[in-house]
This record gives sequence, structure tokens and C-alpha cells, in this order.
Amino acid sequence: MTTEKQSYNTIDRSSVAEYKDRGSKFIAYAFPVSSTEEFKERLNQIKKEHPKATHHCFGYRLGTDKSNFRVSDDGEPSGTAGKPILGQIDSRELTDTLVIVVRYFGGTLLGVPGLINAYKTAAALALQLTPVVMKSITDRYTLQFDYTQMNDVMNVLRSCQCTIVENETQLFCKMVVDVPLSREQEFLFKIENLYRVELSKES
Repeated sequence: MTTEKQSYNTIDRSSVAEYKDRGSKFIAYAFPVSSTEEFKERLNQIKKEHPKATHHCFGYRLGTDKSNFRVSDDGEPSGTAGKPILGQIDSRELTDTLVIVVRYFGGTLLGVPGLINAYKTAAALALQLTPVVMKSITDRYTLQFDYTQMNDVMNVLRSCQCTIVENETQLFCKMVVDVPLSREQEFLFKIENLYRVELSKES
């Protein structure tokens, strides 16, 4: 019996929410992201949209093992912005998720508890607006086969709920597919029973 995780929770659409406290305005943006490059693009985009904001704070978690994460208080007192934002992502057990909270200072200091509550609440509001989706953790394989076997190969891919990433269809075909971990043994068994299909796993 395998205990390996076969799925993860994330969001598949972006959302925006607003929270106000004693004149300060907190605008929270939630985004699905799959890489640090994508995160940087989103952060730059928000900074361009809000050039006059006092702070652009964020938290994100990436990867199916959830090991890649980062927070930023962007000038707020240490631990008052990034950590509460990431805490909301973690409380929903999400990954591949970024939340950026933009603050416009309203003239009244909120104090440490007030800031923690504001960033936490803004992040929570944004995440409440986007549904959580469960995605399968996958392994990637490359298949090479004769065009005459296309129907047989496609039948296997459909039955094992595989996702086609690349497809070169000629007399000799090459296909890159993502196979859900939960269907991997079934996929390997069925593919290996097909005549002359070359199979290689991507590291």
C-alpha cells in the first residue's frame, strides 16, 4: 500500500478582495502560479497597477511537496504581513498559490495586532472568492510509436486520464504525456502490452 500523495489542492483562477481598517485600504489579489518566474511577473504587474501604494506584501507556496515558499512584509513590521498571508494559504492546504496584498496607508497606525489582522483578513477574503480545486500529481512520459497504433495509444491515455502535453503526429509519432500517479501502474501495464511502443520516463 503506497502512502505517497497523489493529489494536491490549488486554485485555478485569480480573485481580488478589499478590506478597510481606520482609513487604510488593503487590496488582496490571489493568483494560481506554478513557478517563481510567474510569481515575479504577477508582482511586477501589481506594482505597476498600484505605484502609489505604501506596501506590496505577499506570500506564496509552490510545488506538489509544498517545499518552495516565500513571504515579504515589504517595509511593514517584521511578521505582520507576509506570514499572516501565507498562513491563510496554508490553512486551506493550498499550493501553487500566490496572494499579494497592497496597502494604502490611511494616516492611522494600526499597531502589530491590527496589521496582522488586516493582512490575514484581506488574504482570507480573496481566497474565499476562488474555489479550491484538487489536481492529480503526475509523472511525465514520452511515447514513440507507429501512426497505425494511434487508436490503441489514445484508448490507453483516455482510460488512464492522461494529459497530452506535446504531440507530433507523422508516420512515426511522438507524444509527451502526464500520467496521474494513481493510474501509473495501470498505464504502464497497458502501454507495455501494446506492440512496439517505445516508452521513456522524464526525470
